[in-house]
Amino acid sequence: MKKNLFHITQNVLKATVWISSGLFGLYILGYYFKALLQCNTAQWNEILPGLYDQNTRQATNGIGLHFAAGGLILVLGSIQFIHKIRLKWPQVHRWIGRIYILACVLAAIGGLVFIFQKGTIGGWIMDIGFAGYGILMLIAGVETFRNAYSGNFELHRAWAIRLYALAIGSWLYRMDYGFWHAATDLAGHGDNFSGPFDYFMDFFFYLPNLIVAELIIQRKTLSKSPFLSGVVSVLFIGIIVFIVLATKVFWDHYWGEPIMNFFK
Repeated sequence: MKKNLFHITQNVLKATVWISSGLFGLYILGYYFKALLQCNTAQWNEILPGLYDQNTRQATNGIGLHFAAGGLILVLGSIQFIHKIRLKWPQVHRWIGRIYILACVLAAIGGLVFIFQKGTIGGWIMDIGFAGYGILMLIAGVETFRNAYSGNFELHRAWAIRLYALAIGSWLYRMDYGFWHAATDLAGHGDNFSGPFDYFMDFFFYLPNLIVAELIIQRKTLSKSPFLSGVVSVLFIGIIVFIVLATKVFWDHYWGEPIMNFFK
């Protein structure tokens, strides 16, 4: 029973993450990337103050690349884990995978360019946290491609899961802040993202993702232990509830209108 629950919660978690992160990807394309195409990058500052600065053009180009590629990977990433597509249309899986990995690498490079050219709003601690995130994405992207190219598909899948866990980091960053705002009125959040909660979030938005990724990678081993699979199932259920509630709030207040306008 617990093994079945582990399998079910794992699949529901995947579906929940895919839907919510996909919506966030559309929001990024509909708000940030659309503003870039319309030469209205000053609009970015309405949501993220100080992001656009006309005096740092290279930084703006870097973060624009980060947004465009980031939105794309959140939309495409989920497709790569659909088992039927991999079996029935392997060429589709391979070509989407190439585009996806390239987008991940470009998103990482764009973010790193912005950090090294301008620096983040939160200072050197945020610089380190976000730069570490970008570097890990680069490593995971390279390893995902390298193992696929060499035919080591077991390692390829493991690295692809890690890459996806990192790719959804920007989505979780906003989800976590939204939840924290609702629960505590942003206790520990300081001006220019310099509070204790902000420093914690500089690393929390991607390191726990990698832990969950490892649990999924080791799913066969975990499923052999009723106790461990039960504990992980409870953890997954908690994450699912959090994602569903946060997605509803963000759709109502942030994502819905830009996504709908993007398709007009």
